[in-house]
Amino acid sequence: MNLEQYFPVLLFIIVGTVIGFALITAGSLIGPNRPDEQKLSPYECGFEAFGDARMKFDVRYYLVAILFILFDLEIAFLFPWAISSGAVGIVGFSTVMIFLLILTVGFLYEWKKGALDWE
Repeated sequence: MNLEQYFPVLLFIIVGTVIGFALITAGSLIGPNRPDEQKLSPYECGFEAFGDARMKFDVRYYLVAILFILFDLEIAFLFPWAISSGAVGIVGFSTVMIFLLILTVGFLYEWKKGALDWE
């Protein structure tokens, strides 16, 4: 492989980074900065925040997040595999079956912990 082939990718990363920082800097320099009491006050669903910011969350919150990621990744990886299933052969098939096995173990963990029980 020749490293010159990766120059457009490097150039794209550099240009994107420069443009990103330039826009953030321009926004902070040009944009109005007039903070008042209401803008600096904490906002949480229309009423004052209560409790500590470092309070513990119920484990179900994390389990639901894991469940969402589990199904989201499954769909994101299964569509391309389904389209190219004839071209990947037995190696591709076995790789997807291992992937689905890992996802199934995660799903069973979620089920055992009660993330699917909506009370």
